[in-house]
Amino acid sequence: MIELEGVPELVDPVMVAAFEGWNDAGDAASGAVAHLEREWKGEVFAALDAEDYYDFQVNRPQVFLEDGVRKVTWPTTRLSVVRVEDADGKGRRRDLVLVRGIEPSMRWRSFCNEILGFAHELGVELVVVLGSLLGDTPHTRPVPVTGVTSDSDLARTMNLEESRYEGPTGIVGILQEACTHAGVPAASLWAAVPHYVSQPPNPKATLALLNRLEDLLGVRVPMGELTEDARAWQIGVDQLAAEDSEVAEYVQSLEEARDTAELPEASGEAIAKEFERYLRHRDGSGSADGGSVPGTSPSLRDPGHQPPPPPPKPGGEPPRPGEPDEEE
Repeated sequence: MIELEGVPELVDPVMVAAFEGWNDAGDAASGAVAHLEREWKGEVFAALDAEDYYDFQVNRPQVFLEDGVRKVTWPTTRLSVVRVEDADGKGRRRDLVLVRGIEPSMRWRSFCNEILGFAHELGVELVVVLGSLLGDTPHTRPVPVTGVTSDSDLARTMNLEESRYEGPTGIVGILQEACTHAGVPAASLWAAVPHYVSQPPNPKATLALLNRLEDLLGVRVPMGELTEDARAWQIGVDQLAAEDSEVAEYVQSLEEARDTAELPEASGEAIAKEFERYLRHRDGSGSADGGSVPGTSPSLRDPGHQPPPPPPKPGGEPPRPGEPDEEE
């Protein structure tokens, strides 16, 4: 029995979830939900029982000291709620239920059913799961973000792709499928992280996910220092790559492939969307902190040689360029 005492009645609630692990290259997805919790001061109202879903030899508990007293933090999944008083800059309220945790080690169906139980009790109208994957994408270009769903109606109304993926999947795919079977509209957003700089964090990919989430939900997300973090990240990678001629040449080849493939995509509609995002953030905070980073820092053009291809994804082939390895 799920009891939600103390949780206020929510307005147009949307659940946004992300899980550390296989679906979280560069910690971009979990970083996006963590950013929402931090900026909107999310209040945790529930946590799943760690004993039910985690192998503690895989995800070990952490010991820490608090006022001289030893305490233990168990790996789990927590739910928080944030109230967005001015979601669109026009006074419209909207509430988000944020789910952030670690991909469970076992009992995935029970895990998803428990999350869906909370969604039902809270009247959630849409579930959006965030993920990130390794891909053949240059760090100097805008981060590709793909939105997919198994719901044909949702694909049409929210400008998403219908999932055609077949192969191994993670908790993001399982949760989205569970939502579909339960009749809950659900979608997933996937950011592609350059495989040659996969170590976390990746604030540029986090920023791209949040920008796409803004467009999907029609909300304005305060970006805080994330935009500057993304710029600093790209400059740092530029400098590191410039010191290695092989990496520099490989990045240049990725740039050329990306630019050639996306030339038809440079439409007036895409440019207009970026300009709208710029105006939305400028009007709200005095700066364009949400849409100006991707693709605006100097490109890498140093000569060199191509490094090895990306490592294979768990249980399958290497991810194909620009394609999520788990679109479900």
